[in-house]
Amino acid sequence: MTERSISSYSRESFARDLDVSRETLARFDAYEVVLRHWQNAINLVGKDTLNDIWRRHFLDCGQLMRLLPQPYDALYDIGSGAGFPGLVMALLGAHDVHLIESDQRKCAFLREAARTTAASATIIPKRIEAIETPPLGWPARRVIVARAVAPLLQLLESARGLIDTETHCVMLKGARVDAELAEARARWRFHLRTEPSLSDPRGVILLISDMVRVSST
Repeated sequence: MTERSISSYSRESFARDLDVSRETLARFDAYEVVLRHWQNAINLVGKDTLNDIWRRHFLDCGQLMRLLPQPYDALYDIGSGAGFPGLVMALLGAHDVHLIESDQRKCAFLREAARTTAASATIIPKRIEAIETPPLGWPARRVIVARAVAPLLQLLESARGLIDTETHCVMLKGARVDAELAEARARWRFHLRTEPSLSDPRGVILLISDMVRVSST
């Protein structure tokens, strides 16, 4: 994607790049409206990103759909905030989506955004660290997604209650990705594959599987 196409990225570009139907595109229009309304009351996204919402947020999150492992049972978005990436993925067809967010005001926004867009998602109003080892009956093949929440090691440590050898992580990262990976590998062993970001030439998507914690230090 060239700098010119980035600067002029539109809802039509989004629909073309991710093969979004007219009906789903209308739901994203509704998402944009409710996001802009709530942004006036609470800080959901950087103000400078609102004029580029279709690339900076909707494309950035929606591109993860093509990278989800198949099959999977449930998807968990850590620190969902404004619904990125989990709510975007729910609108694009991801199933059994759980939005984990500890800020109660942001949870209120997520409920309103899900209601307005008719997105199928469960809001979990707690910190990820509060979710202990899933009880019997929880979905076995879990996918964890995250964007702009914390360094990779902190994410893995915080989400330990959701991670086993069948768990996959799909995470958006930026310029510090190499340093984050080196830090994480000091405590975790995992299989890694990377994909370039469609929304940001500097971005990278981490596809992590077969995770085992190897150090308690």
